[in-house]
Amino acid sequence: MTRRNNLIDQAVARLRQQIISGAWPVGARIPPEPELTELIGVGRNTVREAVQSLVHAGMLERRQGSGTYVISDSELGTAMGREIAGAHQRDVLEVRRSLEVECARLAAQRRTAEQVTELRDLRDRRAAAHASGDLDAMVAADLVLHRTIAVAAKNPVLLALYENLQDAITANIRFNFEHLVGDDDAHSLLVEAIAAGDTVAAMAEIDDYLSEFIGDDPVG
Repeated sequence: MTRRNNLIDQAVARLRQQIISGAWPVGARIPPEPELTELIGVGRNTVREAVQSLVHAGMLERRQGSGTYVISDSELGTAMGREIAGAHQRDVLEVRRSLEVECARLAAQRRTAEQVTELRDLRDRRAAAHASGDLDAMVAADLVLHRTIAVAAKNPVLLALYENLQDAITANIRFNFEHLVGDDDAHSLLVEAIAAGDTVAAMAEIDDYLSEFIGDDPVG
């Protein structure tokens, strides 16, 4: 029994790697069972159980009469997506604040000169998008700036958490722009604090910016 479980675990790991590596991108149909048995080197029953395991994990989806398709490249992202589906914007903002304050602090410590140049360029693109009034451009520019700060933090676990919350963060950014509070100039100060290596100022800038949207009302 232990040997069979080990074979299934190995098969799951091989299939998962095909997805994570991009060999089978999201939206793609995976090969049929005969090809999978040849690829992995195990029997059909083992392949079938391995595929079913990834179906349960939310990475694969069986479609009657069509095949099995990749629907997510991250088990964590799928699980988190289920948890935050329909979440209140305040809840998402509080999680964003927790993540992004630490991202800003680490980025101020660890950013490279090239990343400072990139952040300033992204800040300017964000400002131009904001001036244009194009909501889609504003959301896209804001998201890439915040993600680049997370990259500059050089903490792969923190970045993975941020990326797996990206759908919720994108929706939250759009919501924030639609309910903008005051002048939108905080990001210039944020970027310059990171550029200067000022961890306290960087943390304060992102904390103040997101706290404006959260407000001080008690949770109801």
